[in-house]
Amino acid sequence: MSSWKRDFARGLAVLGPILVSLFAIYYLYDFLEGITPDGLVPDEVFLPVTADPTARRRLAEVVGVAVAIAFLLTALLVAGSFMRTTAGELLERLVDALANRVPGIRIVYNASKTASETAFGDERLAHSPVKLQTFDGHRMTAFKTGKVTDDGRELVFIPTSPNVTSGFVVEVDSSRLTELDESMESAITRVVSAGFGDAERVERVIQPGGGSDGKDGEDGETRAGGEHGDEDTCGVDPDTLVGRTDDD
Repeated sequence: MSSWKRDFARGLAVLGPILVSLFAIYYLYDFLEGITPDGLVPDEVFLPVTADPTARRRLAEVVGVAVAIAFLLTALLVAGSFMRTTAGELLERLVDALANRVPGIRIVYNASKTASETAFGDERLAHSPVKLQTFDGHRMTAFKTGKVTDDGRELVFIPTSPNVTSGFVVEVDSSRLTELDESMESAITRVVSAGFGDAERVERVIQPGGGSDGKDGEDGETRAGGEHGDEDTCGVDPDTLVGRTDDD
């Protein structure tokens, strides 16, 4: 690779994530500004700061978004505290019952609630990342769903790469699962980056005695999007394939 191509690739590797993050922040700010009520913070408040009406208007918009964010965070905190009470539990059951009675809304409501509980709830350990033994020593990154079938098999979700919102739900024996000493965020990063996100990290496999041998990855491992995303189940028994999720 020529020098300018190498420098361009390095610059893209450094600035790319920064630009994507800035774009996400700008998009979020633009969305919050759009839903913030006009006049939440009057322009006249900034008269001592500047006499320019345009500058005062922009300051009012920025402060208004900040106030809206603070209000939202406070509402979430209050709602979370209220849900720990008996009245909160009753209200949650009532909302669940009402949402489950409406066709269409039921699917969206339950999916978003499950995703929120998985990401932020107290049951995150039940959804820890694991490695699923498939064939010829190959393993696939999977996530426990916390559900068990009637015959004792565990339900795991095998995401595709790099689109983790698509994948397979598979019933497997627990003996084919290898627990990993890593966080869900680390495993998701590995899948989204098609395996390149943890190129310099050595995975530690939990042993029965609690130790780790640091040898995970020596065996062949299925990570890339072509291997995860193909219709082939990569060695998983077809009769264990419960369903496939795909929002594309």
